[in-house]
Amino acid sequence: MKQVILLTATCLAVTGCAGVDVNTLWPSPPHLRQSPAGPIVNPDAPPADATTADEFDTASDDDKMAALSSTPTPAGALGTTVANLGDPTIPGFWVETPLVTTETEGRVQSKATGRTVKVTLKPTTTGGSRISISALQLLDLDLSGLHELVVFGS
Repeated sequence: MKQVILLTATCLAVTGCAGVDVNTLWPSPPHLRQSPAGPIVNPDAPPADATTADEFDTASDDDKMAALSSTPTPAGALGTTVANLGDPTIPGFWVETPLVTTETEGRVQSKATGRTVKVTLKPTTTGGSRISISALQLLDLDLSGLHELVVFGS
């Protein structure tokens, strides 16, 4: 009897959702959205068939040098966070962290390697942080690990 009631309730729920646009409930990330004229193409995004870290890391040598060119000041430290690899299809040097409430420029320093990278700090509501593949590689950290980072504001 429970199965019949559950099946009936499920069918009614599904038929009631016929007019619901799923994209309004779970919108695609900005780099995957489509405009009325077709897909939005980000020239910095990795190729659709990318499979290796080097293919996903689309930062130019000049961009990498700029990200490495500055060092943080101890007074600007916002805190420490543990980060893992973020979405590798989103290009650039960025860290999503709960240590900021608005998108801002900043830097992160690896506690393991001591290396520092200039990044865009993006707010997130999750407990941990995520870091771009380009920034992770400049910090000389493993792509699959959890990494302790000191986060600095600009």
